Parts: sequence; C-alpha cells; structure tokens
Amino acid sequence: MIPFSILDLAPIPADGDAAVALRNTLDLAPLAEALGFHRYWLAEHHNMPGIASAATAVVIGQVAAATSRIRVGAGGIMLPNHAPLVVAEQFGTLDALFPGRIDLGLGRAPGTDQTTARALRRSTNGHPDQFPREVAEILGLFDDAEPGQAVRAIPGEGRHVPVWILGSSLFGAQLAATLGLPYAFASHFAPGELMPALRHYREHFRPSAYLERSYAMVGYNVYLADTDEEARFHASSMEQGFVSLRRGRPEPIQPPIEGYRERLGRLERAVVEQTMACSAIGSPRSVEASLRGFITQTGADELMITNSSFDHGARRRSLELTAEVRERLAGSEPR
Repeated sequence: MIPFSILDLAPIPADGDAAVALRNTLDLAPLAEALGFHRYWLAEHHNMPGIASAATAVVIGQVAAATSRIRVGAGGIMLPNHAPLVVAEQFGTLDALFPGRIDLGLGRAPGTDQTTARALRRSTNGHPDQFPREVAEILGLFDDAEPGQAVRAIPGEGRHVPVWILGSSLFGAQLAATLGLPYAFASHFAPGELMPALRHYREHFRPSAYLERSYAMVGYNVYLADTDEEARFHASSMEQGFVSLRRGRPEPIQPPIEGYRERLGRLERAVVEQTMACSAIGSPRSVEASLRGFITQTGADELMITNSSFDHGARRRSLELTAEVRERLAGSEPR
C-alpha cells in the first residue's frame, strides 16, 4: 500500500486561539507517528484567522522535536515571500538538528491576499521565471559548495534537503518534471486539474540527481468517524471555511452544523461540492472503496490527507480510523 501522510493546517478553533491550535498540532504529530504515517507537513499561510502555521519553519522544528521518526516538512513554503538564501538556511538548520527527516515543499503563490503579500515582500510584481530561478537557487545552495562560491547557506550546503514542487495547475507539474523533482498536487482544495497535471508530470519527467523516476503525492480530505452522520457533521466545519473564504471573510474554524451543506444556496453548494471533490467523509467501511478507487484512479505514489475538524478529539479519532482503513487496504492488495 502507498504511504499515507498528514497535512496539518494547524486549525484555529473559534473558541480558541493560535496557542490552542499549536498545542493540538504537537499532540497530533506524535499520534500520527505512532500510527505509522509517513510524513507530517505544515503549510505557510498569512493573515488567515483559521490557520496558525504562518511561521512554518518554527512549527516544523517543534513538531520534529516532539517526534523521533516521522518525516516533517513544509507543504509548503511560499517562495514569493522569502529570499532563497533564507529558506535554504532555515531548512538547512532544521536538517542539521533533525538529520534525514526534513522535507521542503515549495509553492509559487503567496499563500494570502495581495495586500498581505505586499506587506511580506513589499512587491507582488514577480517575473514569470522568478519561481523556477529561485527553486534552482535553493537546490544549488543545498548542494556541495563550489570552490570560490561567494554565497553559501550555512547551515544548508551539502545537506541535500529533499525539495518538492507543490501545485494546483499544470505549471507546477511542468517545473517538477523538467527539474526531476517530486510533485505534490493540492487536490484537497483545488481538484480541477489533478489528472491533466499528473499525466503531464509523468509523461515529461526527466530523471535527475534528485530522483530517478516520477513521484507524485496527492492531497485528500479525510473525515472519518464511527458513523457516516458523525463524519458529515464534523466535515461541515471545513465546508463553512470554504464558504467564508469564497465570501471574502475568512474566519476561525467554526463549530460543526448538522445538515450544513443542505442549507446552502445552489451556487455555494456547488462551490463546496467542487472544492471537496477529493474527499472521504463517512465511517471506515463506507469510504474504503472510494479511497481505494481514488488511489487507483490517480496512480498516486503517496496520499497526503488533511482534516480541519473544530473538535480536536474528532481529528484524533479520524486519524486512528484512517490508519485502520489504510491497514485494510494494504491487506487487500494482491501479493
């Protein structure tokens, strides 16, 4: 069975704050490790009332310190917000502290609105080639230093931290294929171009010093509970989040609402259904077949699951049930 991994958005509940969200992350990560999940990633978002992982490298360090085996990384660092040297130094430092356990996923969006993007780097007028150039720069900073090299990442040089390209369109697939890097598609919130992007990545992948063959990870929302009704109830918090974002009023994670999707108007319901097309919501038995079908359809090398339940206990239970489903799927694989 392919590896299952976790994307934690460090959700801030409406009745809590960022400190609560981060404590929940440091509780969830050791559980994910104990249950056999492969990676634990956090994402960079700014000026988002419902996400506490803005200082992503800092949180990654705390998660890595709270665990001992699971890979920990960024899904991702939004490169327009940072100088490549700073990113290389941060992740070189993390890899020096936690050798062989750190991943660096890179995205080309700012992870926020345009006003906040200007506050982060004072300009939003990037050249189309800027992201590929900066990815190449980071890769070079992680390589062994050349004689006379003027700028070096210390820590960073020679550490060869694994770099991933993140995306929700063909652009990321094209770049990952050209550079011979692993690719992660954000189908958990932008599923529209999933299959064309995966197809392009695999067909045009060029083996490199970093990777011999293509390796694609796909995002998937997973809300499992002991009953279908309970799972749909907890998933309504994420549905509310997508609607509030669409309305231009992002907010902390709201308490679940019974029958929330059915209360929406036609257009907002369509937005939720399209955004959450890559989701497993229900009891373990009821979603097992759909999960197997998604893995088969995409040919994914790895599944990155996410869950932003309002209730932290529900997130823990969903993770435990997901691990059970993973084991059943592995047991049903032909040998």
